[in-house]
Order: sequence, then C-alpha cells, then structure tokens
Amino acid sequence: MNLLDEPWIPICRRDNRRDWISPLQLSDPDVLAFDADRPDFNGALAQFAIGLLQTTTPMDSPMAWKKWLLSPPDAATLAEWFRPVQAAFAFEGDGARFMQDFSLTPEAGSVNDIAALLIETPGENTLKHNGDLFIKRGQVEGLCPHCAAAALLCLQINAPAGGAGHRTGLRGGGPLTTLLLGQNSTCLWQDLWLNVRERSRFLDDAGDQNKTAPHFTFPWLADIASIQKEGGETAPIQVHPFHVFWAMPRRIRLDLNELEPGDCDLCGRSSSGLIRRYVTKPNGLNYKGPWNHPFSPHYENKGDWLPVHPQPGGIGYRHWLPLVIGLNSDKKKLRPALGIAQSPGMAQSQVPLRLWASGFDMDNMKARCWYEATLPLYGLPGCDRDTLDQLAAEVKFWLAGADLAAFFLRSAVKDAWFGADARGDFSMVDASFWHRTEAGFYTHLQATIEVLRAGGEDDPLPIRSAWQQELRRVCLGLFDQEFVGAGQVERQNPRRIALAHRQLRRNLDGPKFRQVLGLPVPETDKAKAKTKRQAKSPDGAEAPV
Repeated sequence: MNLLDEPWIPICRRDNRRDWISPLQLSDPDVLAFDADRPDFNGALAQFAIGLLQTTTPMDSPMAWKKWLLSPPDAATLAEWFRPVQAAFAFEGDGARFMQDFSLTPEAGSVNDIAALLIETPGENTLKHNGDLFIKRGQVEGLCPHCAAAALLCLQINAPAGGAGHRTGLRGGGPLTTLLLGQNSTCLWQDLWLNVRERSRFLDDAGDQNKTAPHFTFPWLADIASIQKEGGETAPIQVHPFHVFWAMPRRIRLDLNELEPGDCDLCGRSSSGLIRRYVTKPNGLNYKGPWNHPFSPHYENKGDWLPVHPQPGGIGYRHWLPLVIGLNSDKKKLRPALGIAQSPGMAQSQVPLRLWASGFDMDNMKARCWYEATLPLYGLPGCDRDTLDQLAAEVKFWLAGADLAAFFLRSAVKDAWFGADARGDFSMVDASFWHRTEAGFYTHLQATIEVLRAGGEDDPLPIRSAWQQELRRVCLGLFDQEFVGAGQVERQNPRRIALAHRQLRRNLDGPKFRQVLGLPVPETDKAKAKTKRQAKSPDGAEAPV
C-alpha cells in the first residue's frame, strides 16, 4: 500500500456522500472537505495534503499560484508532481515505511496496543491506578490500515510528552494550527491551495536547501543516526526546509505481521487486516532551535519565538488580532503563522477568506480538550500594511476593553456569591461573556474593515462608544439574569449582591474602563474645581485658560 495512490483519505462529496480518495484526487471539484471520524484526524489530513503539495509543486510565481487556484491540476499533473517522492509514502514492507522508524525491530522496543496511537488514550500509569474515568480503556483494539495511517500522522504532528525519551512534536505537544479557508469554498482544492506558497519563497525561510538527500525531508527513509547523533538534538540547519511537514519525533513501527480480519473500531469498515499493535522506542528526533513552522502562530518569550498552544477556554474573537495580524504590546508579542502572513491568498485571492484554528489543549501528557474554530476575515485580504496597522491599533482597544469587562464581571459574580476572598473556578463566567459579545465584535470589525478598505478616515469614537455599551449591557445582563439574579433568593445575601452590583456598574461607567477603550474621560466636578483654582492669578482674578 502506498499512500499516494491508495484511497485512504475520507472526504465528503458535493452530494453529502462520504467517500475515500487518494491524494491524486485532491483537485477533484466534487470533493468538498475532509470527513474523518475524528476532528483531530481532519486537522492532520489537511496538514498532510498541504505539506505534500508544498513539497512537490513546481509553482513559483504569483501568476502560477493564481492559475492553479482557478484551474486546479488534474490527476495526471498531480501524479507527475508526486512521482519523485513516491517511495517515501510506502506504508507496508520490510524497508522504509511512512512515518515509521527505519530500523526499529520488535526485539529493540516495547509493544503497545494500537489504541496508544490516539492522543487521548489513558496512559500506563492511569490504567494501573484505575483512573480512566472519562475515557475508558478497551474502546479501540483494532484499526484498518487507513485509520492507522491517519492516527500515526496525527500523533507525529501533535505528539505530547510521553515519558522519558518519548519526544514531543516539532512544535511541542499539541500545537495550535492556523490555516486559511474560503468563506464559501466550492471545493477542497481551493482550501488547500490557499495555504501553499511560492516554492522559492518557502525554501528561503529556514533549513538547508543543500540537504537534498531524501531522508533530510522524510526522516523515516534512513536510520535516525543519519540526522541526529545519539543523545543529540535536531535543528533546522540539519535538515531540508520541507522537513517541517514530515517531522518524526516518535520512534514507532506498526506490527503488520499478525493482522486479523474484522471491523475497524474507528471508521467501522470491514478490513482484511486490522492492526492491533505497534513497537516503540524512546529517543526519537529531538527538535530544538529556531523552528518556524508555517502553520503555527508564535509568541515571544525572553527573546525566543515559541509556537502557540491552545489553552482552556477555547478559541474565539479575543484571539482574532494575534492570529490574523499579530499583537505587539508591552506585555505580549505574538505574530501570526508564516503561512498566513505570506500566503498568496492574503495578497491576491478574490474569494472571501476565513481562518481555521485548531489543536489539542494539553496538560503535559493529558489531552484536556480538542478546540477548533473559524474566524472571519471579511475584506482583510488585499489590505496594505498601513491599513493592517490601523486596524490592529483599533482592535487592540476593543480587546483590551473586553478583557477588562470580563474581569469586572467575574469579580462582581465572585463578590456576590462568596465575597472577595473566595477562590475557585469561575471560567463559566468568562465563557458566557465571550460568547455573548462575539456577534457585536464581528459587526464592528466588518464595518471598520470596509471603511478602511475604501480609504475613508472614519472617526473611531462612535464604534468604541457603541462597543462600550455592548460590553456594559452584556455584563449587567449576565449578572442579573444568569449568574446572580437567577439564584434561589433564600440562599442569597442581598446586601452582598447589592454592593457587588453597584460596584460593577461603577466599574463599567468609570474612567478606567473608558481610558482602556480609548474613549475620552469626562472631567469630574472635583477635577474641574481644582483646575479652576489653579487657573486663578495671584491677586484672585481668573487668568485665561
């Protein structure tokens, strides 16, 4: 089985029918989207397809990019592109296998059940202490080769910490991935091609273009020692730039010797050879150094730029600015993924775009949640740098105001329920706040982008004021109707509630909130009196102010 011509990729066709295709059919206009049984598999398959196209396409100019966007290559053209790397995608046999250690033998490693390929599967220590309360053992005992390939790919991309010597992925465990999608995509090809850049521009980013031996791109084509010495590390300069798509931190080899017929525990399809075990060994490729993966936004930490990872609370409009344009403040510096910032689609696509962000929220070795969301871009593609800077400066005010309003609401709810010294998880308050204010944020965002694209000089104060009122309305509504006001009267402390409510209103109408939002702060009566006194001349007559 070779993954370049085997129909192993689950997709949804235009008539909503599920089907399986090979990479040679990625440009089929009847194919709309990936349709795996798990969302993390869909994310991994998208990265596989984009990485394959970026690795093999000869496209190297904006005109050629636009040509292939509007007139996708046929299967014969894709076959020609893929032919030089065909050997790297063999999935079976005694030699090199896709994403599997070249020289690992059963005697040299430990045997794991196939379920351990899935990131959320309970670990050995959890099973030993009977701690698999929510995700039970024994749910997956056999995978068909197609699902096993997707699971292996997904693990190598997202690999979390797995114990001593079991390496995390090139971007750490559970990285956040951001990709461009069409707002109303007509086919899968359009979504994939939006994330492919000119060949020479990609090759100039990092790595060593002179590392042309196949294993410097596809590390499973040779022994690990050909890239990394024992106990060593792997930096970008040690491999080819395309290696970022095919990183292999885990040393794994599937057991294909004792296959049994049956139904796959993931896709449910009947298979003549279910895979039930694999061999693994620690000390795979240890990725260190200035890796700049094209799918990951990065944040600055003590002078280094590190990949962003999803955090509890999910992905929402509060992440729009750093993921799309970037954020540069005294406290935080974040930059969007290189594939977003340099995508030809952002410069010349004639279709409305959106951003797809996804990834695991990992707590060391434990997967807490899978998050994904799509964020609209409206008319942002095609905007020049000055327009982007203007928009970023304005949105920064809105998000700073929303952060402060969420803090005010959370504090008021805590004070009303328990008092100021209470400790606990109040994340449900934040989640409700961000959800209720999302529509208003995007309404203002779309209007502002349209004005800036038209070259208008719009007064920002009306929108800032409207946003302040929106935040105020939501905070008071949640306090009165959902959190505090909805509680049982006999169990409440009326005085504490009244004080918390009064303080919340003061905060939402106060000068600090207006200042953070970039709104003018009215002068208080006390300040006016002080100004008047200072303006008087020594003899008591008022001087001109």
